[in-house]
Amino acid sequence: MTRAAVVTVSDRSAAGLRADRSGPLAVAALRDAGFDCADAVVVPDGADSVERALTAEVVAGVKLIITTGGTGVSPRDQTPEGTARVLTREIPGIAEELRRRGADELPAGMLTRGLAGVVDPHGALVVNLPGSAGGVASGIPVVVSVARHVLDQLGGGDH
Repeated sequence: MTRAAVVTVSDRSAAGLRADRSGPLAVAALRDAGFDCADAVVVPDGADSVERALTAEVVAGVKLIITTGGTGVSPRDQTPEGTARVLTREIPGIAEELRRRGADELPAGMLTRGLAGVVDPHGALVVNLPGSAGGVASGIPVVVSVARHVLDQLGGGDH
């Protein structure tokens, strides 16, 4: 089974002030889709903490990493910046589709700055999702619909 991981990015959840609702939702969806996924890891907002968490998952051999949270426009929303430090190649079409679907549901959905891309040579796919349960619920099907194909390509599969 392909290993997946979920990283929830939230100051309040990391401090124990609010329960993480989006991470467990993403974990359940990935497990339902047949991925081997541990419980969500919760880290505080900030590019450095996101970079550290993603790097740890990649080094551990995880092939699909989903982040939730930190993709908005507030000063502490730095998930895309931390993710950009880890990605070697972006896949803008995934992020564009996530924004399109989000905006169809709520106009503010177009404000998410999430990224998607790969980490070479590790063959990992990283996708940023919004931190809301609704954003995760609408975004996970997009990720699942292409993840196995992307991972197959990263592993040397044919087109």
